[in-house]
Amino acid sequence: MDGSGQGGAGQGAVGRAGEARELQRGWYGEPLGELFQRLIGDLGLNQARLAAVLGLSAPMLSQLKSGQRAKIGNPAVVQRLQALQELAWQVAEGRTGALEAAARMDEIRESAGSSLLGTTSHSLASETAAPRQVVRGVQEVLRSVASAEEIEQAAHSLAPDHPGLAEFLRVYGAGRTSEAVAHYEAHRD
Repeated sequence: MDGSGQGGAGQGAVGRAGEARELQRGWYGEPLGELFQRLIGDLGLNQARLAAVLGLSAPMLSQLKSGQRAKIGNPAVVQRLQALQELAWQVAEGRTGALEAAARMDEIRESAGSSLLGTTSHSLASETAAPRQVVRGVQEVLRSVASAEEIEQAAHSLAPDHPGLAEFLRVYGAGRTSEAVAHYEAHRD
């Protein structure tokens, strides 16, 4: 294109999608496209099944995945997404088998989203499950009140007088879940 037609509009859409993915990184720890692909791979799903379990339409999932939409508006869907992340982690750790994971996905799909975190078809109160659940709860609270950029700014402001608190905000508010779990495990009594 000559730059005066749809080429410019296309570049604007690409820029907006990139901005949406950065917002997603702040809200969810990573762009939803990456997160959805990992869940699809880890849990042996296809995109339509993932959308059904989350309670989203396939077009909405596609829009979130591509960055056409930035935020999941329904808190129950966010809770289902967190429950699926926990389930994928349990499958990866070998603590949950394929049949049990399929049954758990049906439970997640049927749920209204409340009481999903920490709820499984059997008790998983092991030491390895607790840190991730605690971290996800802290991340959810921090990310519900501020973006990753705002949390980084607050951490920067606090760093000279309160370096430990600044580190906490950076790790839990703007970092990846795996980094926050490692931090939690290193600092718990």
